[in-house]
Amino acid sequence: MLTTRFVDGAPNWIDVTTSDLDGTAAFYGGLFGWRFRSAGPEAGGYGFFELDGRTVAGGAPIGAEQGPPSWTVYFRSGDAQASADAAERAHGRVFCRPMDVMGQGRMAVLVDTAGVPFGVWQPERLQGMDLAGEAGSLCWVELYTPDVAAAAAFYYRTLGLETSAVPFPGGSYTCVNPAEGGEEAMFGGMVPLADDPTEAAAGAYWLPYFEVEDPDAVVARALDLGGTVRVPATTVEGVGRMARLADPQGARFAVIHGEPPQE
Repeated sequence: MLTTRFVDGAPNWIDVTTSDLDGTAAFYGGLFGWRFRSAGPEAGGYGFFELDGRTVAGGAPIGAEQGPPSWTVYFRSGDAQASADAAERAHGRVFCRPMDVMGQGRMAVLVDTAGVPFGVWQPERLQGMDLAGEAGSLCWVELYTPDVAAAAAFYYRTLGLETSAVPFPGGSYTCVNPAEGGEEAMFGGMVPLADDPTEAAAGAYWLPYFEVEDPDAVVARALDLGGTVRVPATTVEGVGRMARLADPQGARFAVIHGEPPQE
């Protein structure tokens, strides 16, 4: 599961771009108890979501011409330029070239072979999120893609990510882990778009999961706050109870209360 013991290839940051930053902050504040803190006037509206004083995500305003509101997952990189070069060699694209971010680190936004954007974060002063794998924070990420084998090859060449198949109700599930730490450090999975009608209609993307104590209560609260339920709360044996949602601006995410690991 995801922790803040970040190694290269593991998710170490996440942010949401939105057409209504105040509305988005109010939604996630009501849903998870997050508070939004501006990064200052020089940050172009960017800021941080905090839970009990610890940073769990970032947020930024976007215009309609910049694309739909969405969550972006960032993976730790020891060298953002090298990761961007590797993505291009693996037949992906560089959407946003590596850049310094106010002395906190270097970031780039890349695009995989299926057109899915993702970020890399090369830490300097800012290592990443302060909280992960706990209630109200990122705990898992999932790539919905038309071709799992092609995606696995791309992310191995770009970030060194490894994949493994694990038994799952009705078949198997492709898990993802960084090279360092092996399968014990797995943080996400890959799912064929064709296997999920909900996601097939929406298109390929990285879906973030946030840990919660009571998914059913969170679903009800999301509706009250103007969100959308994409997949109702469902229990998956051996995994936990989860639901897929969208915030009022349309950014997609999921919540889960994971089952404790079997002894």
